[in-house]
Amino acid sequence: MIKNFDELIEIVKQQPRMKLAVAAAEDDEVLLAVDEAAKLGIVDAILVGNKSKIEKIASNLNIDLGKFEIIHTESLTDSARIAVSLVADNIADFLMKGLIGTADLLRAVLDKEKGLRGSGLLSHVMVYSVPTYHKLLFLTDGGMVTYPDLYQKVQIVNNAVKVAKAFGITPIHVAPLCAVEVVNPDMLATLDAAALAKMNQRGQIKDCIIDGPLALDNAISIEAAKHKGIVSPVAGQADILLVPNIESGNILGKSLTYFAKAKSAGVIMGAKCPIVLVSRADTHEAKLNSIALGSLVANNK
Repeated sequence: MIKNFDELIEIVKQQPRMKLAVAAAEDDEVLLAVDEAAKLGIVDAILVGNKSKIEKIASNLNIDLGKFEIIHTESLTDSARIAVSLVADNIADFLMKGLIGTADLLRAVLDKEKGLRGSGLLSHVMVYSVPTYHKLLFLTDGGMVTYPDLYQKVQIVNNAVKVAKAFGITPIHVAPLCAVEVVNPDMLATLDAAALAKMNQRGQIKDCIIDGPLALDNAISIEAAKHKGIVSPVAGQADILLVPNIESGNILGKSLTYFAKAKSAGVIMGAKCPIVLVSRADTHEAKLNSIALGSLVANNK
């Protein structure tokens, strides 16, 4: 079982090297992260974008482009389309967002003829190494699905479970987060949480243990659960935190980063390959971790 990001990188270095297609690679931080990933032996990469801009950035950052294939494009739309086609044609194994809007990249991903549309829902999975928690946390979905219904939450859980399985985690404990730990008909999230737990018990959601509703304190603290008299296999042992909506996921994730000083990585799941989607505000370390995460998942799909 992978317990931290240092172990993740070491494991990925030992696996078959995946090939990464970077859409709109003309970005300083993205090039730095891809360059380091290549030096560490994590990935080979194809840089898709404006060649002259890529070369200028690389020169300023002392990056040797000799180890990369570069495909020149004149527009961001072309960059997204070509990067996606490299994966669709099995030339590359997974995809990374560069200096391009998320909507523009996903438009190419979801193209019915040339895209990477999978059979289910696209959702975002963040992985956090929190200094105050005893294992990695998988947070979903604070980046893609705004207000998921029950059916969408099932798919979001399934996507996150695939990521956790790639880390070798077993059993995988899933906590549907709510404001309270009791079912309240006036609070839809608690009804969904109870339904997810029952579906899991009946084998409709596999490869994990789901129990809820659980408030955040009960999901991550055995002591908090004991004080409230909660008996649950997930209480205090959560691996996956399923948030009720995008706002709560976004706020919780940024709180972990800025208040708890957590290290992180993130991918979009649900397409035919993992998609490394990083924010310009993400640290260089987070971008490298995300590339390693994408490579791990691509190796285990």
